[in-house]
Amino acid sequence: MSSSNSNNLTLDILRKAERDGYGILAQTCYDAGMAIALVRAAERARSPAILQLFPVTLAYGGGPFLRFCLDLFVVPLPPLHPLFTNAHLTPSAHNASVPIAVHLDHATDPEHLELAIRLAEKGIAFDSIMVDASHADVRLVSSVLILTTKLTHMHVYMQSDEENIALARPYVDRAHAAGVAVEVELGRLEGGEAGLRVISDAKLTNPDKADIFMNGTGADILAPSIGNLHGSYLSPPNFRQQILKDLRTKFARRSVPLCLHGTDEIPDSLFTECIRNGVSKINVNSWARDPYAKTFGTALAAAAPFPDSQEAATEAFAAVCARFFTLFGSAGKA
Repeated sequence: MSSSNSNNLTLDILRKAERDGYGILAQTCYDAGMAIALVRAAERARSPAILQLFPVTLAYGGGPFLRFCLDLFVVPLPPLHPLFTNAHLTPSAHNASVPIAVHLDHATDPEHLELAIRLAEKGIAFDSIMVDASHADVRLVSSVLILTTKLTHMHVYMQSDEENIALARPYVDRAHAAGVAVEVELGRLEGGEAGLRVISDAKLTNPDKADIFMNGTGADILAPSIGNLHGSYLSPPNFRQQILKDLRTKFARRSVPLCLHGTDEIPDSLFTECIRNGVSKINVNSWARDPYAKTFGTALAAAAPFPDSQEAATEAFAAVCARFFTLFGSAGKA
């Protein structure tokens, strides 16, 4: 069964955004405070959203944390603290008053994929997962780490599209059987603390291969490589907008939502240009994470009570989400 033909919340949210020309914030959340902040901000803005977890968070919190993100409802009670008014008591994603899907990002490790799919088969299901064969396909042949200012030297073997399809397809089929939509990556995004930070044209998405790749994997959402990377950009980002335009043309007769990764530090104009050229899912991580952590730490260091510090951090995270709802055009769309 293809989730494309089923009632899937992630796909419903993204297809409406595709149709009406706005973007959806897919915000990474590492703990309960961040999840509550995203839902709180989405309800205030009347915006759809996607709550994303990294595999490390799933491995740490397991089914109970996923269940919290999906279904836990905070029952309004008389406030025990002046900050905790009924307006601040927030449901998690599926019990929110606006559409919020829950997504597993960058699942490359078979153990993480197995955990997500086993939970789905037990009824604790992400709405969507990213089966990231584009990063699983890099085999480290040798590495020599030279300390201090020198670089790591790596030799890697890049698998073909056919091999990537073979890696991804079994997980896609099992996810679909559990009603879970799947995102895949064509090309390869670099970046991260230990990754290469240069994009070569050979790693960019080839739009001419996109239709075959999506048919081969059976997946629903495509994350293209257009010059974006994970982590900090060492020079101004150079996104190949023509790739997005060509993909939109390729998928004119079918709905394949496009997802933008690697958004740290990029200017607002680049977000909006990507949305105009067909991106509907925009992954965001450190924009909201860092103010959350800084606000929490600063408040605690100033000897603020823990509940006050936590609330201040939650509001800092929510404020960033609210800015993106406005920037992406999704505010008021729920």
